[in-house]
Amino acid sequence: MSHANAALTPIQRSRIGRLVVEDGWSVAHAALYFHVSWRTAKRWSDRYAAMGRAGMQDRSSRPHSSPNRTPQPLVRKVVHLRWKQRLGPVAIGAKLGMPASTVHAVLTRCRLNRLRHVDIRTGEPVRRYEHEKPGAMIHVDVKKIGNIPGGGWRFVGHQQGMKNRSATAKRTGRRGIAGDMTVGTAFIHTVIDDHSRVAYAEIHSDEQAATAVGVLKRAVSWLEARGVTVERVLSDNGSAYKSHLWRDTCAGLGIAVKKTRPYRPQTNGKIERFHRTLAEGWAFARHYNSESARRNALPAWLHEYNHHRPHTGIGGAVPISRLTNLPGQHS
Repeated sequence: MSHANAALTPIQRSRIGRLVVEDGWSVAHAALYFHVSWRTAKRWSDRYAAMGRAGMQDRSSRPHSSPNRTPQPLVRKVVHLRWKQRLGPVAIGAKLGMPASTVHAVLTRCRLNRLRHVDIRTGEPVRRYEHEKPGAMIHVDVKKIGNIPGGGWRFVGHQQGMKNRSATAKRTGRRGIAGDMTVGTAFIHTVIDDHSRVAYAEIHSDEQAATAVGVLKRAVSWLEARGVTVERVLSDNGSAYKSHLWRDTCAGLGIAVKKTRPYRPQTNGKIERFHRTLAEGWAFARHYNSESARRNALPAWLHEYNHHRPHTGIGGAVPISRLTNLPGQHS
């Protein structure tokens, strides 16, 4: 590809070729006129004579053959060790008798140089997908966090956090399934649009089917107000999402129901990653004085996420910018 300061662009190369081949200029005269070497002018005029304007484009500098390139059977062994055992270049090189730099070059060429590109459970390359338009798929899930006041160990340390948790549990009298003292749980029902990453969330005191259905209906209405028609919904295999109420509600809304593979949260990875962002950006971003203060901060954080926060998964754009039919967007 021609760089910005190239002496000869494809158009200029064609001019050299035309002047030498068709107009009878000498190569030396053309080289002097265009301020290039005789060898350069000769190369382009010869190529013009042989191929015409089509030969004026840049050619790849890649060699026609690479006799010293790593043999394909050895490449397959490197890839196998990377996939199945997640070994690094040094360990793979030791097993195969290869320099680590050569192993790294092979992994880079195969796009396996970073382990995050390989699924930790299966050892297979991570397969990423994105639906073609907003509403083609939404992801739903529930994020559970302890109520405030709780332990607060992220700010005061684990030792003091456990003391705080115990004191709160004794004061409230709440007990968990195993009979242990608990501080109560906030259930954040979240909805993510697959294409745009636009998020919707509500906080409730449970994750029952009736609650999940109510959140779905309000999320669908919220998206419809922004010009998005929901076609499919993807959830895990939680009891709320396996219920008849969930199935019948989705059928009534004209939404196809999809489920993740059992024990495979990666299938619903977009919303799992959103939960991490939610925790870092809102739930544990600062020391809240009360549970109500934290809950009151959620709508403002969601607006920041949807309207102002660049999202690396969509090329640094903000999620709301991918909803191309918002009312008044083009006015």
